[in-house]
Amino acid sequence: MGKCRLLVVFVLLISPLAQAQWQQKSFHVMGTQAHVEFWLGDSQTQATADMLISQVEQEMQRIDETMSPYKDTSELSLVNRQAALEAVIISKELFELLQDAYKIAELTKGTFDITYASIGYQYDYRQHKKPSQAFIDKNLSAINYHSVELDTDNSSVHFNHPAVKIDLGGIAKGHAVKNCLAILKQAGIEHALVSAGGDTGLLGDRRGRPWYVGIKHPRADDKTAVQLPLSDEAISTSGDYERYFIEDGVRFHHIINPKTGDSARNVVSVSIIGKNPTYVDALSTAIFVKGLQEGMTLINQLPEYEAIIIDNQQTLHVSEGLLQD
Repeated sequence: MGKCRLLVVFVLLISPLAQAQWQQKSFHVMGTQAHVEFWLGDSQTQATADMLISQVEQEMQRIDETMSPYKDTSELSLVNRQAALEAVIISKELFELLQDAYKIAELTKGTFDITYASIGYQYDYRQHKKPSQAFIDKNLSAINYHSVELDTDNSSVHFNHPAVKIDLGGIAKGHAVKNCLAILKQAGIEHALVSAGGDTGLLGDRRGRPWYVGIKHPRADDKTAVQLPLSDEAISTSGDYERYFIEDGVRFHHIINPKTGDSARNVVSVSIIGKNPTYVDALSTAIFVKGLQEGMTLINQLPEYEAIIIDNQQTLHVSEGLLQD
C-alpha cells in the first residue's frame, strides 16, 4: 500500500503582474516530490511568503521524521520494535492517525490495512526482491488491523501478534497535506495547492478559475489520462506504475493486497476526490485493492467521495457523482 506520483497541471492564464504574486516551491520529502503554491494577498509581504513556504517544508519533514518506517529514530520505528513486546505510549498525533487508519480499515472491510507491512517490508522494488511464498504463508496472519490495540486512556499502542509491523505510507502523505493546508489557511491564505507524491489538497480556487489537476496515464510517462477542474477539495491517486518490477511477465508493485500479501492487480490506477486529504489518501489505496466493481460500489455509497478508476484494459471509469456533474 503506498502512493504514486500525481501529475499536477497548472493553468497560468494570468497577467505578469499577477504572476509575481504566486509563490511556489518544489522539494523532495517523504520519499517523493512535494510542491506548495499559493497566492500572496496585497496585505502580505514577501517575508510572510518565505516564512510560510519554510513552514510547509518543515512540517512535511517533521512528519517524515516521525512516521517513516525507514528511519530508525522515528516514532513509527520505535512502535514497530516495541509494540509486540509491550504497550508503547505514543504522541497524540500518531495515536489519532492510527485511529483514523482503524476507521478506514473498518469502512473498507480490511482492504486498507496498515499491518500490510508485516509482509510488505520484505519487498525491495529497486533490487527486484520479493518474499517467498513460504514466507507469505507463514506471516499472512500478521496482516490484521485488529492486531493493533489502541488504549485511549494511556494513548498507547500494542500489537497482539508477534510478527506485526505497520506502515503509514497509505495515509501519512494525506495527513501531511492536510496539516500544511491548515498552516496556510491560518495565515490568511485563500488560494493554495499543496501536493506530496500522489496526494494534492486545494484551498479555494485559482483566483476565479479552478485548479486543473491531471491524473497521470498509467502506461505512458509523458501523458495525462484526464484533467480535472477542482476547488476546495483533495485528490489522491494510487497506481501500479511508480514503484514496481516485472518478473516472468508479472508486475510486482507497492500496493499490497492485505488478504494475499501480494501486489493487488485488479486495476492500474485509482483516484479519489473528497474534502479530507487524509481519507482520500487511504481510500485510493483501499479502492485499488478492491478493484473496479467492489471499489465503485463502496464509493457510490459514500456521497462525500468520488472515484476515477482505470482498469487493466486502460479504460476509465467514474463514480456516479461525477457522471451527474
